[in-house]
Amino acid sequence: MFSIDKKTEEGVEKVILKNEVTNNYAIIIPSFSAMLHEFSVIADNGLFNVIDSYQSSEDFKNNLVEKGFLGCKLSPFVCRILNGKYTFREKEYFLQKSLPAKHALHGELYDKAFTITSETADQTRASVTMKYEYRAEDQGYPFNYDCSVTWKLENENKLTVITESTNKDQEMIPMQDGWHPYFTLGDSIDNLQLEFKADKMVEFNSELVPTKKLIEYKKFYHREKIGNTKLDNCFTLKFEDSQPLCMLRNAEKKIEVQIFPDESYPYLLIYTPKHRRSIAIENISSVPDAFNNGMGFITLKPGQSAHFKTTYKIKLLNKKS
Repeated sequence: MFSIDKKTEEGVEKVILKNEVTNNYAIIIPSFSAMLHEFSVIADNGLFNVIDSYQSSEDFKNNLVEKGFLGCKLSPFVCRILNGKYTFREKEYFLQKSLPAKHALHGELYDKAFTITSETADQTRASVTMKYEYRAEDQGYPFNYDCSVTWKLENENKLTVITESTNKDQEMIPMQDGWHPYFTLGDSIDNLQLEFKADKMVEFNSELVPTKKLIEYKKFYHREKIGNTKLDNCFTLKFEDSQPLCMLRNAEKKIEVQIFPDESYPYLLIYTPKHRRSIAIENISSVPDAFNNGMGFITLKPGQSAHFKTTYKIKLLNKKS
């Protein structure tokens, strides 16, 4: 049996999706960009949360950027847009919602409050759907669209997130989608093992903008220790390989996070922050700066919707794993 509960802390509403049999649960914060705040299971040593998030509403408001957009929704573009400028249908746009830094980052919705539209709990799942109605709020993205996000907790410690972006404009609009979760497995990431099914890396220039060239990359194709590897790179996933397409493991604590993207998320961006306490593993629909380079971004006709889906699973390992 699954349940949905809500609690308000420091004025922030948290939605708790729970498996009443196992006591495993996920916490979603609609007002924090539909963010996954916690995903916890009962392990041998008690409750184990695999998500790195903000400690409070003040932490989110004051340190969203400094802490690297922990868990935020990436829409209608992902990662960076070079100098905040792009051309669409022969017209140039300049994004205003940008950091003090040089480039526009992570879309328009990373600090927006979503509104709950539906929720369901029964014998097989607990799910909540929330929506943000974007209405030409940035002159650099002067279009109208709805972004609906559904989080669904199921058996076997599976948590699926589905995004539906719907064009509410009178003309065609450009669209990308992604997520920015940081995973923590109770240790420095140096001691964790990583595996992801990609054999090509998107080449970046010094501004971390794609050159449109793919280069061979075989490290972590099979599970290996992260060690001192530093990553802020984008990879092309091989969907011909069997799922999961990405795995992060703490062998000592016998816990693993598995990621099962569908083909709406053909790219994986991995970032290792300097503190090395967690690692960002981002499912994205297109590469950074795709509004300029065209690598993976899509267009939506008036009334048309696009769907993006990925699943996270926490696996507790036995001694032979």
